[in-house]
Amino acid sequence: MKNIALFICLAITIVCKAQTKDTKIIDTKKEINQILEKWHKAAADASYDTYFGLMTVDAIFIGTDATENWDLTSFKAFSKPYFDKGKAWSFSTLERNIFTQTKANLAWFDELLDTQMGICRGSGVLEKTKEGWKIKHYVLSIAIPNENVKEITALKKTFDTDLMKKLRSKQN
Repeated sequence: MKNIALFICLAITIVCKAQTKDTKIIDTKKEINQILEKWHKAAADASYDTYFGLMTVDAIFIGTDATENWDLTSFKAFSKPYFDKGKAWSFSTLERNIFTQTKANLAWFDELLDTQMGICRGSGVLEKTKEGWKIKHYVLSIAIPNENVKEITALKKTFDTDLMKKLRSKQN
């Protein structure tokens, strides 16, 4: 009888701990989702301080152009004129997947966005800081249907060839 009671207590403890872990992950994902929505809204509202305040001081933003690989200072300088005009860019979420671990201070995500460029894909990494979750790394890419890749590749061939030559010459 003692063994049965001990087994029941152990089983209850395990179930409760698992539910607590699941709840914590769900709450973290909700919090991260809210941060990402706030970040995209800040761009649409041209709220420069809010937008960049949601990024870490060592954040990286990789844009749709092959030359767009910015540290935070460079990205701020590039973006400032857009924010100063009253509207930077407007992305609304179509789909988002968030991944995290209960004891980690990093989370990662991917998202499909409705943008002025059509459907784009964003992906990135967030870091838990003293101020809460912040975007550490973000990659934005234009989603191109597979059946259109050949024509898109032809459109960008000269640009790509020139950039590849430039990049390869830096390696030597």
